[in-house]
Order: sequence, then structure tokens, then C-alpha cells
Amino acid sequence: MSHSGINLNNIDPNVRPQDDLFAHVNGAWLEAEVIPEDRALTGSFITLRDTSEAAVKAIIEHASTQAGNPEATDAELAAKIGELYADFMDEGTIESAGATPLAPLLAAIDGADSIAAVVRLMGELDRTGGSTLFGAYVNNDAGNPDRALLHLFQSGLGLPDESYYREEKFAPIREAYVAHVQKMLELAGVGDAAAKAPRIMALETEIAATHWDKVTLRDPQKTYNLMGRDEVLALLPALQWWLDALGVSAAQGAELVVATPDFFSGQQALLVQDRCADWQAWLSMRTISTLAPYLSKDFVDTNFAFYGTTLSGTPAIRDRWKRGVALVEGVLGEAVGQLYVAEHFPESHKAHMEALVANLIEAYRISIVGLAWMSQETKEKALEKLAAFTPKIGYPAKWRDYSDLKIVAGDLLGNIERSNAFELSRQLNKIGAPIDRDEWFMTPQTVNAYYNPTMNEVVFPAAILQPPFFDAQADDAANYGGIGAVIGHEIGHGFDDQGSQFDGTGALRNWWSDDDRTAFEALTAKLVEQYNALSPMAAPDEFVNGELTLGENIGDLGGLAIGFKAYQISLDGAEPAVIDGLSGAQRFFFSWAECWRTKIRREEAVRRLTVDPHSPAELRCNAVVSNLDAFHEAFGTSPEDKMWREPGDRVSIW
Repeated sequence: MSHSGINLNNIDPNVRPQDDLFAHVNGAWLEAEVIPEDRALTGSFITLRDTSEAAVKAIIEHASTQAGNPEATDAELAAKIGELYADFMDEGTIESAGATPLAPLLAAIDGADSIAAVVRLMGELDRTGGSTLFGAYVNNDAGNPDRALLHLFQSGLGLPDESYYREEKFAPIREAYVAHVQKMLELAGVGDAAAKAPRIMALETEIAATHWDKVTLRDPQKTYNLMGRDEVLALLPALQWWLDALGVSAAQGAELVVATPDFFSGQQALLVQDRCADWQAWLSMRTISTLAPYLSKDFVDTNFAFYGTTLSGTPAIRDRWKRGVALVEGVLGEAVGQLYVAEHFPESHKAHMEALVANLIEAYRISIVGLAWMSQETKEKALEKLAAFTPKIGYPAKWRDYSDLKIVAGDLLGNIERSNAFELSRQLNKIGAPIDRDEWFMTPQTVNAYYNPTMNEVVFPAAILQPPFFDAQADDAANYGGIGAVIGHEIGHGFDDQGSQFDGTGALRNWWSDDDRTAFEALTAKLVEQYNALSPMAAPDEFVNGELTLGENIGDLGGLAIGFKAYQISLDGAEPAVIDGLSGAQRFFFSWAECWRTKIRREEAVRRLTVDPHSPAELRCNAVVSNLDAFHEAFGTSPEDKMWREPGDRVSIW
């Protein structure tokens, strides 16, 4: 690594940055890198996730040695971490059990011989971590973000989304799915599996027909439907059985937000007695599939063969210890996070990040003030929202309390069920209580970041604050092109096509004039058109969905533009030095290109084009920079260059 913060060894000198910035900065790496057998893709994010995973493994193994030590900092938490991991790693016990852990669950499903009994059983299974027909989570009420409500949404599918059940290109996957369902049923000892598998597929196809597509689900106005309990039950009376079995009290379910009303009303025609046997078969498969990762090797391998290899093209399953780490993180994430922060996050990083965030917010302020397409009235509202942003960096101000979670040595499935019930109870208890503004929705060891519109907050976990995103020793240009642009991206979500519909308090409320919204949508329509014409390197015959990816593309475009403006603010008029033959502006854009260094399997690229709101990595680099005047100035592009975009065709929103 050069002191510029750029890895010069990855550069391909045979490709000019004016023709392909992504390939120039990452070309040597792309040529040499082999995607690991247990990965669908590799790159900057994956490298950091591997680093975080190894650190967490060491923490878990150390915790195992502290369990039962009365002098340990937190012997009880250490015991829970160590016992859960040890149970998952105890392959001998798991193999000996085979399909036995499924027997009582499948017997209960066989005994549920009425629709009422099946729906109640769905609720009971969902309490302990099932993934059945109805989705539920607790979140702030977008109409009144000072309270939390239960939100209901569509679920019930074994394939990634509804398009997999109808689009012709997915016909081979549908055929493979039926074979997979049959094999899983046979492994579990379910009778007549060959006849049940196509019936399960037929039922899921009918469920999928009631689902909204991914683009519709991005509309916060359409997905915010506040209803009283009676209104919800008018959509689907059978939901009463499920809510009761789930443990939702009358007070907790008095008002609900229904994201997809058509889905719930659509189940009315399907949840009928003469389809009861189909629902029993379907629920058996959902239960087997949910628990498969914790069962014997035949279940694990069969499950992975479809979900890992068929859907994502990944040849080999991840090592067992890696899957064990993921389990512990899912159950006791903040307990591990507390230990991770103590070992891996210097407080100096937090101060450095706070300065970066302050510069990014100031850059947004300057940009909003200068917008030519927005009226003064709407600008003032935008500035009010910007001033109300809450940045959270590194780790939460208070840690989650796991004292009521019981982990029993030697009871893997029981521990998983208890942990899911614990989390459901924790979530339901938010209803009627004051909003906890200190809560985080990612752990510190997560390599990611997020914007939460109903809290108007941007959150940056400790683990993303590493090279190539952030390096306390590197030149500012690299940091602003890396983590600075990521910060700008997350702030930008507050002003994208979704986030811009929420005000500074987190309420879903229109604060725009009609003319300003029209001007904004004209700009975003150009961005949709640009991305609709683009294809990823890994699947050149497939195209990006510009509507599905619009919010992330706005975030990338605004984030990078504002990141560059913040970098200029940080210079305070000084001329940056030329380092490694690169100007400050060039280093900034090189850093951005490094962040998206990625190599991906075709199957995974196709899957992501269908369900992921993010554009392919190389397009997050090249498509974004080609819209920025600063990029063209930094590299002296001309109409003969492949990265050239006519000035009149460049989109600038924020």
C-alpha cells in the first residue's frame, strides 16, 4: 500500500482511466483474483468481512475459555457465546440425531388437519424462528415516528422473489426447485414426496401471484397502510389465528401497518379447507428448509446445493467454523460486538470519522443552498432535515441486554428457538414504549452502513472503518473517496426517491412543492434511463433495472459528488500534493474505484439484478463518475474516451 492510500499493485497500465476507471484501478487484481470456492463473489467488502469474521472467531474461542471463570469480565455472556458455538461445532451429536429433531414438528403439522390449525401452527413456528406465510417486524410508525408498531408484509416463498415464479428465464430454476423440494422432503421422511413437491410449487406460484414486485415495494407511500385490527382482519380473517399464536396481545395489535394489503386479501382464496393438505405439505417444507443449516450433513449439503450452487453459482459451502460464527453473531451479535470494539476500534477513529461526517454535512448544506432546480421554500425544509441528522459511529451508546436469553449446553435447536422467541419478545415490547434512539440495527463488527429514515440517522459500524474505505494513516483524498463517499451515500439516502418523502423528524410527510418534486423526478428519470441501458461484466446479456436501483444510484451519485466537495472543503484552499504521480482529485476517484473492487459469479450477478436494489459494483464506479464534471476535469477526458459523457447528458441532483 502506497502512502497515498491507493494500492498501486492492482492497477492495469494497459487500460486508461479515461476509458474504464474501474478496470484501470483494479485490472491487475481482476486478472489474478480467483473467487474462493465458498463465495459467490469476492472483493473489497468480502476482504473486510473475512477480516471481521476471523476477529470474531478469535473472540468466540476466547469466550469459550472464559465460560465458568468467575474472574472473567462477563462470565455469563462468555458462557452463552461459547456454549452456542460449541453446540454448532459438535458435529458428532448433530450427525447422530439425523432427522430426529424434525419429528415432533412434522408430527404437529400432520396433525393440523384444518386451515385454522395450520394457520395457528404457522404462528407458533414463527414465534421460534419459522419462516412461514406472513412476515412481521416492529418498527417506528412512519406516520408518527415517536411510536413503534407491528408491521406486516408478504412472505411464503422458497425462491428469491415473485419474478422467479413467472419469468421464462427462471424456468430451469423452477424445475430444479421442485427436485430440491422433493429431496428435502425425502430426507425428512415425509411420505409421498414426489407427489407433494409439484403441489408445493403450484401453491407457491399462487402465493407469488399475490406478491408486489420489488419496484412497487420501494414506494413508501404504497407500503404505509395504517389499519386498525378489524380493518386488517377484514382483509384476511384467518390472520387472527396467526396473531394470537404469535403472541401479539390485543394492545400490541390494536393498530398495525400493512405493507402489502393485496397479499393478505389474496390469501383469502388460498386458505380454504380443500387446500389443507397442500398447506400441510408446504409448511413441512418451510420448516425443514428453515432448520436445514442446523441439521445433519445430508440436510446441510442438499440445502446448499440449491440455495448456494443453483441460485448463486457457489461451488462449496463455507467452513463449519464460519457458519458457527455467523450463528453466534445472529443470536448474540452485540455481546460479541462489545468485545470486538474493545479489541479492534481505537477511539481516535471515532474522532476522525466525526470530523469527516461534519465536513460531509457541511458539503451537503452548501450544495443544497446552491441548487438551481429547487425553490427557496423547499431548500429551507431540506436544510432543516439535514440539520436534524443523527450520525452514529463505531458502536452503540448502550449494549443489548441478553440476561433473559437462556442458552442450554447440548441443545442447539432449542437454543435457536429460544433465541428467536427472545428476539420476538424484545421486539413486541417496543410497542407502547418510548422509542429507544440509542438502538442500532447492525452490530459493530458488520462491514456495512445504513440510513434509517424514521429516525433520520446515519450509522457507520466499526468494521467498515478499515482500508480501503478508511485509513487513519492515509492521505485525505483516499479517505474522502472511500469512507467519505460512503458517508455521503448514506446521508444521500435521506434525499433519494424514498428518503426524500420523510421529514427531519422521520415522519412520512411531503415537504416538497409540487414543482420541486416534478423537477427532482425529471432528474431521476434520466438516471433510470442511464442505468436501464447498462449490463454487468459477469452477465453482459442481462440489464440493470433502473427503477429498482434508483435509490442506491442516487445515493452513489450524490455521495460521491458531495464527498468530493467535502474533500475540497478539507483542503481549505491549499493545493494538494501530487503523490505517486496522482493529483488529489485523481487519488479521490481511484479510492472510489478501489472500494467497488469486485469479482462475481454469473449466477449471483443474475440473482442480484433481480432482487438487489444496488447496481453491479463496476457500474457503481464507472456509471457514477461519468456523471461528475470533477472526474472529467481530473483526468482530462474528451469525446474520444469511453468514459466520456456529454455535459448535457450528465445527471447532477445534489
